[in-house]
Amino acid sequence: MSEQASAHGPLYGLNALQIMGKAAFVCATRHARGPVVMAKADCIEFFRPVPQGSIIAIRAHIAFQGQSSMTVIVEIAPEDCTGKDATPAITGRFMMIAVDDKGHPVPVPVSDQPAKEELHP
Repeated sequence: MSEQASAHGPLYGLNALQIMGKAAFVCATRHARGPVVMAKADCIEFFRPVPQGSIIAIRAHIAFQGQSSMTVIVEIAPEDCTGKDATPAITGRFMMIAVDDKGHPVPVPVSDQPAKEELHP
């Protein structure tokens, strides 16, 4: 959308980070089955511009689970007009922490199956 674009036309980087942070939050919340907070965002890579008007696929998955922490990898990939996923244009890594109602870290339930949390628009 035009309100998410930079002055040059493609998706503005800060808007991309906001979208990715929300995707990491949803993915980690589903995995932890409870509240989470973001502790860190790093390895953000912008491979190519996302043109204004693009429909984007947002993929998020748990890459690592600690006792109370989760590392979530998020990708933004513009789709072509046929709906096929393109290669990611932007990727990032987010550390999320499961917390209680007072904001203190709590253990994440251990799963015997690989995490399959994904977020798609």
